[in-house]
Amino acid sequence: MHYAVLSDVHSNLDALRVVLKDVDQRKIEDILFLGDAVGYGPNPNECIEILTERCKILLAGNHDWGVLGLTDITYFNEYARVAIEWTRGVLTERNRETLRSFLLKKEIKEDDIFLVHSTPKEPEEWYYLLTLWDAEINFHCFDNKFCFLGHSHQPFVVERLPSGELVTYNKTVRTGKTSRYIINAGSVGQPRDGDPRACYALIDDEKIEIVKVPYDVESVQKKMMKEGLPSLLIERLAVGR
Repeated sequence: MHYAVLSDVHSNLDALRVVLKDVDQRKIEDILFLGDAVGYGPNPNECIEILTERCKILLAGNHDWGVLGLTDITYFNEYARVAIEWTRGVLTERNRETLRSFLLKKEIKEDDIFLVHSTPKEPEEWYYLLTLWDAEINFHCFDNKFCFLGHSHQPFVVERLPSGELVTYNKTVRTGKTSRYIINAGSVGQPRDGDPRACYALIDDEKIEIVKVPYDVESVQKKMMKEGLPSLLIERLAVGR
């Protein structure tokens, strides 16, 4: 087992390219994508095309469904709604249909992995998993050893020990034979943990690792300004919030 797990690219082509370069340098062939290819950023078509070409599994996130009209965007904040409307205007029909084929959840039985964008509990409701109480609830909603998710743009690992105790990590974790794990892979294109670097996760037979990769934030900000995307979305890229 050796996977790179990406989430929340949000049309940030520059960040996606540096992450994929890092994945290639590590000689990892199998890439899993957890959703939100689009929204916020300036390159939705390119990101969909590259993700479709490179990823073994492709999931949909709430922004993907928002662009497709499959989920109500009235609960999105005003800046996210503007970006969704802009994305609808520039997305090609071919990429719209590609996005429609993305799954809501997926199980990799041979490696005991469950994949979802938001939470195992009612994934179509786009809940956030932010607390240990959220984690405890959701550990009862899947049977696998590992669950990867995204959505909050904040990377972490929660280990559930055989005793039921929950332990959290934010870097490398050596996996135990009898423990279970929920792993948030963070965000490639819109980090919100105070670190502006692109973020993704790795897993193999021995460990889980959160990886951070620097990219040219200013280049993305200039493209967003050119497209007239909201200034708040532009500014937050530099601070990872």
